[in-house]
Amino acid sequence: MFQQYMLLNTSARLYDVGFDTIVNFFYKLAETYDKLREDGLFFIYGPEKLPDRITIPKQGTLRVKYGFPVFQKGGVCMDVTNVEQAGIAEDAGAVSVMVLDKLPYDVRRSGGVARMASVRVIEEVMNSITIPVMAKVRIGHYMEAKILEALGVDMIDESEVLTPVDEKHHINKWLFTVPFINGARDLGEALRRITEGAALIRTKGEAGTGNVAEAVRHMKLIMGDILRLRNTLPEERIRVAREYGIPYELLDLTVRLGRLPVVNFAAGGIATPADAALMMWLGADGVFVGSGIFKSSDPRERAEAIVLATSMWDDPETVLEAQRMISEQKSMMGIDIRQLKPEELLQVRGT
Repeated sequence: MFQQYMLLNTSARLYDVGFDTIVNFFYKLAETYDKLREDGLFFIYGPEKLPDRITIPKQGTLRVKYGFPVFQKGGVCMDVTNVEQAGIAEDAGAVSVMVLDKLPYDVRRSGGVARMASVRVIEEVMNSITIPVMAKVRIGHYMEAKILEALGVDMIDESEVLTPVDEKHHINKWLFTVPFINGARDLGEALRRITEGAALIRTKGEAGTGNVAEAVRHMKLIMGDILRLRNTLPEERIRVAREYGIPYELLDLTVRLGRLPVVNFAAGGIATPADAALMMWLGADGVFVGSGIFKSSDPRERAEAIVLATSMWDDPETVLEAQRMISEQKSMMGIDIRQLKPEELLQVRGT
């Protein structure tokens, strides 16, 4: 059992306490809260009791758009297609869900044109759970994005998993108040999407395959390019910024930070707790998982295990326990990426 340090009083003494002690402390705090409410000694102020000087924050400010994804860090966003799957995701401890018409595995199998999910389904999911709800739109499809913004989703994913409607141009995300997610395979692609207004970047991986190899490759490319540029002169960075087609200031900021200036999740092919922990170890801030959970034979157990492994990725014993919660015999049937034809690759869309 790993140990934590807790600051208990103003004398600034540090006490070595166990994790269970901290958990029990917060459980007792919650029980006390409930008891005070039952006894009528504690109540929550309603909006009618707020003083006049409090104002409602404006929607769509940069602080909101770039701050909201920060609260997703260390967590799992799960792809879902219905209320039942959304309930499993929330019960498992997912920080958010992504609603789409078909899971990436089924999109790949069914072929044809993949579009945004039905508004009715998105609304049903929004009304059934309490965690943030996101939804996907096709690359370049302004009106699908406008519809989702009007609907009130928490984030929009301009996703290569759906069929692009514009092969050359992405949505100008500065025109929206809702924050956007975009996929990227390397540093240049990630910074171009940020230049367009993306508030969260995810690796593209190869969605719906159950093979995490491509997500690993993309994460290493992004992190490796940042490390390489830290040892270059400003003149070289100017050349690279021109090559990427982005402002020099954005590249310079990224190099000085040593990471992307926005939250960076891993996605594409994650199917086990070990996959999720690996992506966190490589520098991801969180993970997206969909087909890996709901195309398995043990979605509920696997969802809980992947959440546990993602949040405690730096504790091998906990990741081991998460891996014990699932069976490899129940994992989704994987697809060998080498057997896919070039036109079947989703990751090359919208570069």
